Amino acid sequence: MNSATTNLVVSLGAMQVARKINFEDPQILLSVRIAYIVVQALVLGAYYFTSVKIKQKNDLTVLKYVEPSSPMTKEPGKLVTTTHREYDLGEVSKLVRGVYIGIAMMAVLHGYLHYTQPLFIQSLMGLKNLYEAKPVAIWVLGKPAEGDLKRPFKGAGGMFGAAAEPQTDKAAIEEAEKRVGKKEE
Repeated sequence: MNSATTNLVVSLGAMQVARKINFEDPQILLSVRIAYIVVQALVLGAYYFTSVKIKQKNDLTVLKYVEPSSPMTKEPGKLVTTTHREYDLGEVSKLVRGVYIGIAMMAVLHGYLHYTQPLFIQSLMGLKNLYEAKPVAIWVLGKPAEGDLKRPFKGAGGMFGAAAEPQTDKAAIEEAEKRVGKKEE
């Protein structure tokens, strides 16, 4: 199952469980708030630990790939040359940004609009997203960087089809290098 499908399944399951919880009880509401804060702190801590491990290892292996082009343009994808260290740090940065956006949304939904069920659901989703985070799998859980964990990471895709993936084959990289060489001249 891809990430979008598991998100849907976990969300729908959590919504069914959340319907049975009495959020009118102040003790239960306080417990759910504390659980949400603890989960978000745990996730941010795990991402920080992952970034520290990446910096300690300092893997300067060169990584070349061609970014997928936007479906709205006819332009070919551009060549990206980076290191495993910089690539992984960039991926962790995206994950942290996602957590901050989720916290901001919950501040509006719970703090301003007084919705309580999303606190419970996002507590579970935070743990699920942490488990599925590819840099965490490589650097904290010690899984080898092969298959789905091979850099550059493949996009999550969507519910109804795969997203454009970075091209890592030699022919695509050479073609992109030729385009870059022509633009510089």
